[in-house]
Amino acid sequence: MSDRILERGQQWLEKLLHLAGFAATVTLEQPASASAVESDPNHWLTIDGQTLTAEQIDILIGAEGATIDAIQYLANSILNLNQESDLQAAYTVELNGYRLRRQEELQAMAAYAANTVRETGEEFVMTPLSAAERRQVHTILQDCEDLETFSRGQEPDRRLVVRKALT
Repeated sequence: MSDRILERGQQWLEKLLHLAGFAATVTLEQPASASAVESDPNHWLTIDGQTLTAEQIDILIGAEGATIDAIQYLANSILNLNQESDLQAAYTVELNGYRLRRQEELQAMAAYAANTVRETGEEFVMTPLSAAERRQVHTILQDCEDLETFSRGQEPDRRLVVRKALT
């Protein structure tokens, strides 16, 4: 069943890229540096950037990852629409190592926030992050029993807050 789900994702993303004028193929592979995403249940759709120019890669990633986040959101929304639960999947769209680099940045940001809260006792409000990135930081910090995370505010200024766990 998983192969069918992956193939559906691959075909959809390749068609989207083709319709947008990008000559790129999509491979179904977990990143080589999977240590940052070992427990990631997502299906990785990796856009092969070898046939793309640097400008095209920049366009597909977008400012602060906005375009690749939007493509990933569309993939997850469209590919799961009206699907039975056993045919639904979570997709991660990767290009040029962007997701892995961003995961490392988010882990560093989460560690900094956690250390700051532990040192000062004050809550730490992170810079604006996408909803997906806020979820990643929540997940990164979920095992810190002395801390809690929550989101505050409205989009586009919704912020993730880290504070000492209330006892």
